[in-house]
Amino acid sequence: MRYAFLASLLFGLAACTGGGSSDNGAAAGGNDATDCSGSCVDASSFLTPADVRQIISQAVAQARALNVGATIAVVDRVGNVLAIFRMNEVLAGGDRVVTLVTNPGGPPIDGGVERLQLPVSAAATSDGIAALAKAVTGAYLSSEGNAFTTRTANQIVQRNFNPGEINQPSGPLFGVQFSQLPCSDFSQDASDPLNTRGPKRSPLGLSADPGGFPLYKNGTPVGGVGVISDDFIYGIDPDISDFDSDPDELIALAGVFGFAAPADREASRITVEGKTLRFSDVDYDAVSGNAAAAPLVADGVDGELIGVRDYYDPASGFLAGQAFGQPGSGIRADMSGLYPGRDAFVFVDDANANRYPPTAGSSLTAEEVRTLIDQALGVANAARAQIRRPLGSAARVTISVVDTDGTILGMARTRDAPVFGAGVSLQKARTATLFSSMDAGDYINALPDAQYLTPDLMPSRAIVFADYVDRVRTFFDDPTALANGIAFADRSGGNISRPNFPDGIEDNPPGPLSKPPGEWSPFSTGLQLDLSFNAIVSHLLYLLGASASDVEKNCVGVPFAQTASTAPPRIANGIQIFPGSVPVYKGNQLVGGIGVSGDGIDQDDMISFLGVHRAGQVLGTVNNAPPEIRADTLTPKGVRLRYINCPQSPFNDSEEQNVCAGK
Repeated sequence: MRYAFLASLLFGLAACTGGGSSDNGAAAGGNDATDCSGSCVDASSFLTPADVRQIISQAVAQARALNVGATIAVVDRVGNVLAIFRMNEVLAGGDRVVTLVTNPGGPPIDGGVERLQLPVSAAATSDGIAALAKAVTGAYLSSEGNAFTTRTANQIVQRNFNPGEINQPSGPLFGVQFSQLPCSDFSQDASDPLNTRGPKRSPLGLSADPGGFPLYKNGTPVGGVGVISDDFIYGIDPDISDFDSDPDELIALAGVFGFAAPADREASRITVEGKTLRFSDVDYDAVSGNAAAAPLVADGVDGELIGVRDYYDPASGFLAGQAFGQPGSGIRADMSGLYPGRDAFVFVDDANANRYPPTAGSSLTAEEVRTLIDQALGVANAARAQIRRPLGSAARVTISVVDTDGTILGMARTRDAPVFGAGVSLQKARTATLFSSMDAGDYINALPDAQYLTPDLMPSRAIVFADYVDRVRTFFDDPTALANGIAFADRSGGNISRPNFPDGIEDNPPGPLSKPPGEWSPFSTGLQLDLSFNAIVSHLLYLLGASASDVEKNCVGVPFAQTASTAPPRIANGIQIFPGSVPVYKGNQLVGGIGVSGDGIDQDDMISFLGVHRAGQVLGTVNNAPPEIRADTLTPKGVRLRYINCPQSPFNDSEEQNVCAGK
């Protein structure tokens, strides 16, 4: 059987080879507070090979002080892998596994990637995969205005915010862990070592497992460091009411010494919904000795540089990162005048050409696409940021516009927007467009089953996508649901993608696109993960040498143990289930979607919604969904869905309120 062959090949390969949130002042080896708010980055803002070696050496010294083996990854701000180092101690006791699990010691979760065991050996580098995902997360979630870690991610992706607080709504970025996927048609891969342009993909999406930090130089983020060590469990912290002493986090923090975020930018200085975010459970007082004086590691002596296929070749040694905002990073200032006065940035290819200039679609003209993006940029530049310091900063986001078939018609970003928002804004735009279409149900019904796996990578049970469509129609008591043209914003779809409906009420049943107790976890979110599950597994098999070919650039519609999708690429980088997008109309005809990501979710909602509204005022041809067909006209189980939610006092230097009302 092919499944058994893949599992046996994979493990044959593995066996064939023998505290509290820190205040990072300069006295503690961090950076002094800076005035950077998006303009400090320049051509000199990058990690050098010596920096990368120093970061890894500091982490190795801390791991040895803790008497644990660790694997450390370092990336630049756009996800280029600069080194992955495995200490000798990792395999001193023989081959082992990385276990993906969110509740070790608790009742097993039956679903998603829960309990998968990925081999670690001289030839199988699953530890590098896990460390890499953590490093990417620290880099991608951060900016000159905010420094977020994988512990911050842990806090904002779980079923309750805060985790462990019963009867609280889900985290504001619920579902973001399944972004930056390896099968994305937007994220760049590193199969060509000369292609330094990002944003690069992540083998496991974004991580919520503590042990990933951003790296800064002179107040600007230049990359991230990720660590997996000790028990090699890749999971979450389900209860943040205490402060853990997590070896992964402490080792990574030692690596950050001298490359820390300014204290005023740490997540612990930022509030969301009246709650302070968590940066780290440990601080520099817990670091053993003088981290900066750690002896420099030598490849082949203290451990070895290890490769992850198509991400990093150890023969390259310690690499230099790219300077963010320069053409080599894949993101630079718009010099074409497309968005005059907006201080816009665009994504560029290896010829320094804009990858996604405004382009005509099936119903939208290039000028309509340009105006949608331009007006959304204007809203963002005026908006009061939620997750940035100093207070009163403008929102920093990426904006994507797509056609009804998911084709990218245009993308642009504001200065210093966090990198994760690029792929996420595209997911959001595509999600709103698909779920607002007349044939959403038919599209989902036609997808090949998702094939779940046992921990040892044998097939367990199949997920039939038609069952999701049936559950939605039962939930709404409407046999035409997902075929009747109701306009779904991402907030609306998110309402029915939570493990409780309404969100956060502990004893309530799940939404129809989620999972019941015993099957739901942050590693098993429901339709969102199931759509991309086969493609993610296909990529992991490729990385570990069990498949000769990598998955192609479409996450959805990949039959199990294959690499090519059988579905049209309408949601080719997966879907997203937290707010920040709306469908776009001409009259009552769906013509595309717009997605926004990078700041608070209410800001993302407002920028997308008002961007469409203002574009309509300029052009007279596009509009938001007519109110009578919006999802907030639906009241399943007596509870009204939400369409968008715009923030209070949303604009700097303005007393305007209720800016989305009546539009």
